[in-house]
Parts: sequence; structure tokens; C-alpha cells
Amino acid sequence: MRAEAVLGLWQDRDPSEAMTTARLAAELGYRRLWIGEMATFDAFALATAVAMTIPDIEPVVGPLAVTVRTPVNIALGVASVATLTGRSTHVALGTSSKVVVERWHGRSRRGASEQLAATAQAVRTMLAGERDPVSGFRLRLPPCAADIAIAAFGDKAVVAAAAHADRMVLNMVTPAAVARYRRTLDTAGAGEVGLAAWLSTAVDPTPEDIAQIRMAAVGYLAAPGYGEMFAEAGFGAVVDMAREGMAPRQLLAAIPDGFEQSVGLVGSRSEVARLVDDYRAAGLEAVCVVPVTASGDLGRNALGVVAALTDASGAG
Repeated sequence: MRAEAVLGLWQDRDPSEAMTTARLAAELGYRRLWIGEMATFDAFALATAVAMTIPDIEPVVGPLAVTVRTPVNIALGVASVATLTGRSTHVALGTSSKVVVERWHGRSRRGASEQLAATAQAVRTMLAGERDPVSGFRLRLPPCAADIAIAAFGDKAVVAAAAHADRMVLNMVTPAAVARYRRTLDTAGAGEVGLAAWLSTAVDPTPEDIAQIRMAAVGYLAAPGYGEMFAEAGFGAVVDMAREGMAPRQLLAAIPDGFEQSVGLVGSRSEVARLVDDYRAAGLEAVCVVPVTASGDLGRNALGVVAALTDASGAG
């Protein structure tokens, strides 16, 4: 199993931590770095800054919401980063959330799952240097051999990933759920589609680390699919509280011990090693380390331990 690094872009942390964590990942041997987008840096701008200043890192930009950015926007961004930096650059597509798409950007999420497939096809065509038959657009930059990942959780997104992605990526997921998704991909005849997962990671976590992970999880407790997965893992009571409308601060206090270990790499070094083995056995191709930064080392320990347990250097 390969290890890749993720910039957590934690909402309660200094945005400049992103560059520090990227440098740590490169120093520790990671070759792929996922660069998402929340409320700080534009993803393509940050990917360019990382690739121009940090040796050997290949950016994976996204997941980007396909109802916010057009296929042309995405292809232009990926090709721009690759051309300006000389680095292999990859992209991940997703549907994001109602808050991000509808409230922040004022766009509709209607038909988002269907747009995943169409966007993946169009982006792949344009990055190959060909004219998109729908828009008629053709890039005037060199072709870019980018991997395309699709962030999936619902059934329609999984179908899109099986048909159009090089990899499917999951977020905050249990090993049991990973195994189900692997079986689903295999049943769909998509055995060649790799499976990756973003997993919050903290080795010998402090109370501050645990709080950081739980704060990030609160918004997912009531979400369709996630709630059922958490309930299956033994946390149905807090899922019920979330779906009954309990306030986020109260939900945070109600999350029981052990929650973070069920959907992340959290614990002592030996516990993290066991969890890595569990995800590997479930069929995960790449564990994407989201290093928890509250303790002050900005993820160095988490990134280092997982790199030693896996292969952080394999970018293929």
C-alpha cells in the first residue's frame, strides 16, 4: 500500500501551515500531495507554489466541485500547474457539499453526480491535447498525463468513478466501508480503478489532536451514508443526536472515545500499524495521510510513522 500526504487545511489553524506541512511531507519521502480547497488558498495557486518551491512533489489538486468549476476551468488549471512547474500534476473531482456549492458559490448541486462523469470525460480529453466535442475547447498548452480521481460516497458517484476514473477516493471511512467499496468496484468490472482514502492521522495523540479530529467530523455525523457508516461502527447514538438537530458544540462534546480510531489512523505507533494493516487488508491502494497539526509538530510524527509503515515514494 502506498502513502500519500494531504494538506488538511484545518479551519482553526494558521493557513501558512500548509506550506510547512508540504515541506515536511517531501522531507519524509512523500511524492504525492493532495491539495484541496476550503476557505483559504485557491487550490491551483497553492499547487503552483508548492511545486515551484518544494522538490519532487507531485500535486493532486482537489477534489474540486464539478458544479462550481467547469471542465475547461479544471483542464486549464491542471495544465497550467504542470506546464509552469514542470511537475506531473493530477486532479480529483467531487460534488462537495450544499454549504460550499449553494451557500458559498451560489450554484446548484442538481445533477452533480451526473456531472462527475461528464466532467471526467471532458477533462481527460482536453488534457490529452484533444478538442472537447461538447465545448469545442482545445488547450494550447502541452498535453498533461494526469491521473483523474473521483471522490465518491453515494452510489451514482461510485458508478462514475468505476467508468471514468483512474482512482476513487474516500474520506473519513472505516475499513469495513473500504472493503465494500472495493467489492463494488470489482463487481462493476473496475478492478483496475485504484482506491484511496483520506484519513486523519495522529500518533500518540494529545487531547488537542483528538479535539481537532472531532471538530472536523461534526459536520459529517448526520450526512447520508456517513451517518449509517458511523452507526455501523457503534456510534449510532451520536448520529441520532446530529439528525435530531443538536447544536455542533454539543455534538462535539457528545462524540464518544474511540470514534476517531474507527475512521482514521489514530493511536500509539503499534495501534496505527494495526490500523494500516486493516485498511490494506480491506483493499486500500493508497492511504492519504491528513496529519493532525494541533500538537505543534505540524504532522511530522504522523507523516513519518505512516511513511515507515508503507511506501511513500511510489508515485505511480
